[in-house]
Amino acid sequence: MLGNVLAIQMLPLIAFILIVFFTKKYKFLSACISLAAAAISALLSIIVLVNILSGRAPVEVSINWLDIPTMGAIKGLNIEMGLLIDPLSSLMLVIVTFVAFLVILYSFEYMKGDEGYSRYFAYISLFTFSMLGLVVSSNFFQIFVFWELVGLCSYLLIGFWFHKKSASDASKKAFITNRWADFGFMIGIILLFIKYGTFNFNELIILVAANDLPSNILIAALIFMGPIGKSAQFPLHVWLPDAMEGPTPVSALIHAATMVAAGVFLIARSFVIFEGLPHILTAMAYIGGFTSVFAAVIAITQDDIKKILAFSTLSQLGYMIMAMGMGNITAGMFHLTTHAFFKALLFLGAGSIIHALDNQNIFKMGGLKEYMPLTCYTFITGSLALSGIFPLAGFWSKDEILSTALKSGHTGLYILGTFVAFLTSFYMFRMIFTAFFGKKRSDYHAHEGSIFMKLPLVLLSVLSVITGFVNSPWFYNAFNKSFGTFIFYKEAEMPDVDITVAAVSTFAALFGIFLAWLMYRKEVIHASAIKKKWKGLYNLIYNRFYIDNLYAFLFEKVMLGAGRAFDVIEHKLIDGVFDGFAKTIGFAGKKIRLIQTGYLQSYALVMLSAVVVMAIILCAPYLGGAFK
Repeated sequence: MLGNVLAIQMLPLIAFILIVFFTKKYKFLSACISLAAAAISALLSIIVLVNILSGRAPVEVSINWLDIPTMGAIKGLNIEMGLLIDPLSSLMLVIVTFVAFLVILYSFEYMKGDEGYSRYFAYISLFTFSMLGLVVSSNFFQIFVFWELVGLCSYLLIGFWFHKKSASDASKKAFITNRWADFGFMIGIILLFIKYGTFNFNELIILVAANDLPSNILIAALIFMGPIGKSAQFPLHVWLPDAMEGPTPVSALIHAATMVAAGVFLIARSFVIFEGLPHILTAMAYIGGFTSVFAAVIAITQDDIKKILAFSTLSQLGYMIMAMGMGNITAGMFHLTTHAFFKALLFLGAGSIIHALDNQNIFKMGGLKEYMPLTCYTFITGSLALSGIFPLAGFWSKDEILSTALKSGHTGLYILGTFVAFLTSFYMFRMIFTAFFGKKRSDYHAHEGSIFMKLPLVLLSVLSVITGFVNSPWFYNAFNKSFGTFIFYKEAEMPDVDITVAAVSTFAALFGIFLAWLMYRKEVIHASAIKKKWKGLYNLIYNRFYIDNLYAFLFEKVMLGAGRAFDVIEHKLIDGVFDGFAKTIGFAGKKIRLIQTGYLQSYALVMLSAVVVMAIILCAPYLGGAFK
């Protein structure tokens, strides 16, 4: 199994190296290499998952990467690099490799004709390698290395079309925003090592459990900064909507299985640090809950199909973080799993529309069902799953989170979550009724993509339907296993459907669909009239509550302004003083140098004059002079 895991991780890296150094001139070959690496990795990941499911014990293997011995009073340092293969990592391997494989397959057609075709597949392969390295890491040091590499790859892919200023700005925004979070994450890891003397996850499970938990509050808060940035939680959410400037398949990968999933995975992997810290967990839950409703509210006003899906991702990530904060790792990871498939489906469906129309504004679409029926029906499938409609995948995972909120006494979070279920179905079917139904709003000749674009949509549609059943009572009764008996923190969780919660959330979702139908299909309620009446509120929400503008002001005006002021102080004032002193010395030296004529008789005259002056000074007291 260890050999399989090494191959899973290294194959995308090998593909990256081959493309960069040998095949970048051969575009189709580069794409094939990237696809083959992802396909083999996906197959091997399934084998690893089956082995773990069959009862094989988790495997950890490590080697010393850096070993500095203790020298006197200076404590030594030992850093390991290793692999940890357990239920959590084996699940993530399948999610990452399978979604990456479908995204790469889809990209064959989507990126066709792009000048950076080979570069694109090289970046995707490196991105996949980075995420795989992150999920199999056995310690915090290693996970941080791959954490940063994932951030670098996202920077490269978001800014893939770097000649566009908007793409360049978006990539820098993502990179800089995450640096704030990652700095806190890094400090947290350092403090953790100082306290416990190890980065290893399995060792920390023993050490943290036997230690004074309240003293870990600062460490836990700093480590949580990492997921706040990577999983785009408020207030560091601003980078994710702008990440849409990259190619749409990249958006599918970032929003489904890689970068944004990393934060949720990290919390699950290091949950022992957060356990027993109710203040941190409560803060985590409410940050997730607030982000969820905050992003969903913004989504109902957007008109860009990718931006709507971006805010949807923010909202669903809030759901996952909320579940983690309530102590239910199973629910959080279950929603991550189902979300990976239906959100990848929705982004690739959006990519098919953009590829056909070269337009992202849903109000310039209309009637696409007639031209793109496969895209239409698969998109509806993904939207129903996202809305949590029975029996699709999102129903099971979303209701697991809402049930946790109600049973754990977080009534406020339960109400927020139910309200988000309503908003989610509303903004998704607002988009569907506008884009796929109704009249044609602009002149276009839309068509479905090739098999490369159709096949991923079909496969992801199937997964969006069936994956939820793995945590259903029916699945457990049939196989004596479920998601909750495979992914859990301390005790396996038996699947249990709360009928009341399911009924209320389903009603909320159906009401959202019905309201969207009234407003955007039947136009019984005129959205334009509501927008006009509440113009101020609409503009506030549409412009994301002007938080991006605030950050832009703080960064561009305050921080950069302060930087320019300090630059002036340094170069004009401080450097001016020292440079002026040096220039004064130089000027004086030049003047003194003028007495050096180069003639011997001049030097002799000066020396004789000096001797005469000195003689007068010395003899003056004896001659009755003034020098006494």
